[in-house]
Amino acid sequence: MSSEIKPQYQLAVIGAGPAGLAAASMAAGLGVDTVLLDEQPAPGGQIYRAITETHLRDPAVLGADYWHGSDLVGAFRASGAQHVPGATVWSVTRDREIGVSVGGGAQLFRAERVILATGALERPFPIAGWTLPGVMTAGAAQILLKSSGMVAEGRVVLAGTGPLLWLLAAQYLRAGASIAAVLDTTPRENWRAALPHLPAFLTSAYLPTGLRLLREVRTRVPIVRDVRSLRVLGSQRAEEVAYQAGGGSEQRIAADVVLLHQGVVPNLNLANAIGCRQAWQDTQLCFAPEVDEWGASSVDGVAIAGDGAGIGGARIAAERGRLAALDSAFRLGRIDAAKRDAEAAACRQALQRFTRGRSFLDLLYRPRTEHRIPTGDTLVCRCEEVTARQILDTVKLGCSGPNQMKSFLRCGMGPCQGRLCGLTVTELIAQARGVMPAEVGYYRLRPPIKPITLEELASLPKTDAAVNAVVRS
Repeated sequence: MSSEIKPQYQLAVIGAGPAGLAAASMAAGLGVDTVLLDEQPAPGGQIYRAITETHLRDPAVLGADYWHGSDLVGAFRASGAQHVPGATVWSVTRDREIGVSVGGGAQLFRAERVILATGALERPFPIAGWTLPGVMTAGAAQILLKSSGMVAEGRVVLAGTGPLLWLLAAQYLRAGASIAAVLDTTPRENWRAALPHLPAFLTSAYLPTGLRLLREVRTRVPIVRDVRSLRVLGSQRAEEVAYQAGGGSEQRIAADVVLLHQGVVPNLNLANAIGCRQAWQDTQLCFAPEVDEWGASSVDGVAIAGDGAGIGGARIAAERGRLAALDSAFRLGRIDAAKRDAEAAACRQALQRFTRGRSFLDLLYRPRTEHRIPTGDTLVCRCEEVTARQILDTVKLGCSGPNQMKSFLRCGMGPCQGRLCGLTVTELIAQARGVMPAEVGYYRLRPPIKPITLEELASLPKTDAAVNAVVRS
């Protein structure tokens, strides 16, 4: 597939995870001129990262759910859609002009319609010591495992809550790693809220997979339940993890590597910068874009598919990608409404099957307040080294929201553009003001949403005639 970007496409899909792969394959198969842009060198996204080039020779290490991604990649490669790897999309305007950098050069092109398939980010885990060397997220550890076959050495402690924590623990054990302990921070009281949804969960595909992972891990690793007051200790790097369990006294465990995780949230940055409306989702404790049943956002011509529109997992993401592609093909005149709706029926049936039991997981793995909303000198914004105390002091001065906070502390203005601190800042301000996060809001983002060099900017059209030529094309 050619990686040379044309001036104009009917459809641009951004992100090559399950939603993006499924969307691009479906659209191209319906005759839509489609380009798929992705930062990684190979398709797969985070969940199927390096699936075409992983260093792991034993397929059992990552499990059957990972290898399901091979079918999506195979279908995409046979679809005729254009794939542009190593492409950093740093801007999309409301009239769908897309700014992208590839190979050190930036360029602009247009698309009649855009599907954002930007996936999810790990939820911030701002506890004392979370910025020490030796501490990383479970997702980062999984990336190293998938892409390079690497596992952490020494005394490894996994801490947090959510399905990914148990999946990584099982994958580490299969890869031959040693795990000193799993510190499960799932609050015991979460069971009360989750129990009404248990019947649906018992009939879902999640149950056998979850039981298998738990059984695999607990027979080989010490597990501590109902962990609170978690913090990482060390002078120059991680040395110990301190915690309380079940209301008891503080315990400590030696650790060379600490892997933290407490769920994932939609990656909103590009949708936010375009101006897509978003709303606070109290069940999943995050902001999510407002989309209709086809994934269409509040901005004309822009749809959002997959976990970027609300956390559901890889299978749900793929079906959402297909639905967005069907609607795009309809709006582009490639198919009529009857064909769109007929093709969508199978997708919607699959969605019903895969969403069964999801509410149980969302409520059970709802992270503790103390592990989401820090206090004292715990860092919140790692880029600008802003602490929880500084943010709370600024709220006392009258700062009412994240965007005003930027003027006081530069919080959220670093290279990550708020990816690692946005939710934390919102929840800190909301708690201090005694209001819901929806009233506080989120960062207002503007392009470029990813770092871009002056050299790349210099490669863009420089004269009015050159810019108009791009627009006319």
